[in-house]
Amino acid sequence: MAREQRFMFSFRRLCYLVFIFSIFSVILVLSWCHFSGQCYYPNQLLSTEKKSNYNSNQPIINLLSYPFAWNRLAFSSELPPPRLLKIALFVKKWPRRSHAGGLERHALTLHLALARRGHELHIFTTSSSSPPPSDSSLPEYELTNLHFHLSEPTPGGYLDQASVWEQFQAENSTGRPFDVVHTESVGLRYTRSRYVSNLAVSWHGIAYETIHSDIIQELLRSPQEPQAKALTERAMKVVEEVKFFPNYAHHVATSDHAGDILKRVYMIPEERVHIILNGVDQDVFKPDISKAKEFKQRHNIPDSKSLIIGLAGRLVKDKGHPLMFEALEQIISENRTFQENIMVLVAGDGPWAARYRDLGPNIMVLGPLDQAELACFYNAIDIFLNPTLRAQGLDHTLLEAMLSGKPVMATRLASIVGSVIVDKEMGYTFSPTVTSLKKAIYEECGGGREVLERKGQVALQRGLKFFTATKMVAAYERLFLCISNRNNGNNLCQYQPPSN
Repeated sequence: MAREQRFMFSFRRLCYLVFIFSIFSVILVLSWCHFSGQCYYPNQLLSTEKKSNYNSNQPIINLLSYPFAWNRLAFSSELPPPRLLKIALFVKKWPRRSHAGGLERHALTLHLALARRGHELHIFTTSSSSPPPSDSSLPEYELTNLHFHLSEPTPGGYLDQASVWEQFQAENSTGRPFDVVHTESVGLRYTRSRYVSNLAVSWHGIAYETIHSDIIQELLRSPQEPQAKALTERAMKVVEEVKFFPNYAHHVATSDHAGDILKRVYMIPEERVHIILNGVDQDVFKPDISKAKEFKQRHNIPDSKSLIIGLAGRLVKDKGHPLMFEALEQIISENRTFQENIMVLVAGDGPWAARYRDLGPNIMVLGPLDQAELACFYNAIDIFLNPTLRAQGLDHTLLEAMLSGKPVMATRLASIVGSVIVDKEMGYTFSPTVTSLKKAIYEECGGGREVLERKGQVALQRGLKFFTATKMVAAYERLFLCISNRNNGNNLCQYQPPSN
């Protein structure tokens, strides 16, 4: 009995000591929490977890393997670049701003902006690239870091590879070599590009895409026209491109569709294919009601017209103008309301200009417009229509119209529906047939201005999100910074998404 009493006494004493130790431990821990601020009560912990999740760092993206358009990412365009680059550009033509085609306009917009960012630009181009023909000099820019290296073009108007390569090597061997080399399409051919590891090529059209255009034009061919050999020839050109494209270190696709083709069909490794959508100057192309009124007054466009359709660009066959002409001719002949209430403005020049003029007074051909006047043109219309048959690249006119707040209508080609008109909220698409085009025109005419204005606002928001020059330039700058020094501890190939 005494033994059991001693056991119980010892057990109670042990429990008491454990209890005292527990109390002491809690007091000690709470004191540490109070002075260190490192502990949380249950409700504080829940709040902190929510806060932590809200501000949690997103996974770091390896830009060289990023599968989507870089325009989706937020690169700073207001802060100065982390490093100033010496950049070489190879481009067949360096035009005046108002006379630029798609590829040349891309080079002009991108590289002038990079020069204004402080980078040193060396442009290797042909000496006869600046119109008008009577003036062989290049435009003057107030930029001391913009340098031109001119050479006589080949009989076909291309860069003479031996001459430009000699110029490039001479400049590259001066105290500071080029950090990055950029070629617009095959400005620098693959026979030379294979020797340049820090090179990026921008493709504004590849042979595989063009096969779709060849099929369309064969289907539209009249029985009187001879059958073209383009389809069989194009297939061999695709084979040739698949063989020589790997000689370019990095490839920039200007549409989502082209990026997919470069990876799947041309079998370029994904870490060497980068999608950067084309962008246009948002300071020039933007909604402006006053410009619309002034433009209509200058060109005597009556206010009585309930709807104005706009066309712009080169008025040639592969831009779809035979198709457009036939559709308009049929609509005018069969629909009196269209004649009375609809106006079609055509900005551009080419073989089909005279034919459009013959369609009647509600078709107005304005001729080629400079950039400032073109911005007014977009503001004056209610919808922009692009009937192109060229399944290549990303047409600047669509992007300019969208940034001007206008809905767009275009041929249902992969590059267009994959990157630009991604749904019906911003415009219309049609198959490249007269029947389908007419149906689309009647649909947009039936909706009226209110519907078009609503679609135009959606188009504007998409344009501001993806197609501004600022977005394009920031993406190219980051790509150039990435590939210029990627083997020397360069972390600019990594992207940290901003927290929500």
